[in-house]
Amino acid sequence: MLDRLYTELADGDLRLGKLQAAHRTALRAACTADPDIWTIYSSSFGPDHFDASFDALIGHASRMAYAIFDGDKLVGMTAYLRPDVSAQTVEIGNSYIHPAARGTGLNGRLKRLMLDHAFAVGMRRIEFRIDERNARSQAAVAKLGAVKEGVLRSERITWTGHVRDTGLWSLLAAEWTARS
Repeated sequence: MLDRLYTELADGDLRLGKLQAAHRTALRAACTADPDIWTIYSSSFGPDHFDASFDALIGHASRMAYAIFDGDKLVGMTAYLRPDVSAQTVEIGNSYIHPAARGTGLNGRLKRLMLDHAFAVGMRRIEFRIDERNARSQAAVAKLGAVKEGVLRSERITWTGHVRDTGLWSLLAAEWTARS
C-alpha cells in the first residue's frame, strides 16, 4: 500500500512531486518568503535551520514529502506522515505554502487531491495534528470536513522550546465519500 500511496499526484496546474535534493534551492526560496511563520511549526525551515530540516525531512522513512508545484513554480511542501498500513491511517502535515499562493484555493485543492488519493489506495482515516496557535490551518481542515477530536496537551517541544498543545483532527473515508 505504501508504494501506491507515495506517488506523484496532479490536478491541472497543481502537481505534487516527490521532494528530492534537487528541490532544495527552490524550496529554500519559498520558505524564506515568510520567516515569521516558523515559530508555530514543530521545526523551522527558516534560513538558519533550512538545510538541517530539509535533510531530516527527505531522509526519514516515515515522511513521504512532496514539493508543491503551481504550474512550473515550486510554491511549498506537504507530506504524508507516519503511515500505518495495519491501521489504514496516515497523517497529512508538514505543509507550507508560499504567501503569494495562500488564499487562492491552492491549499484546499492539494489537500483534496491527497485525501482522494489516500482513501483510494485503502486508507480509512486521515489525521491532521495542528499547533493550537495555528488558527489558519485549523480553519482549513475544518473546511475540508475534518473533525477535531481533542487536544494532545504538551504533546511536543518545538524547535523554539515552546511546549506545544496539538489539536488532533481526523477525517474518515466514509465521511469523505459522503461529502464528495
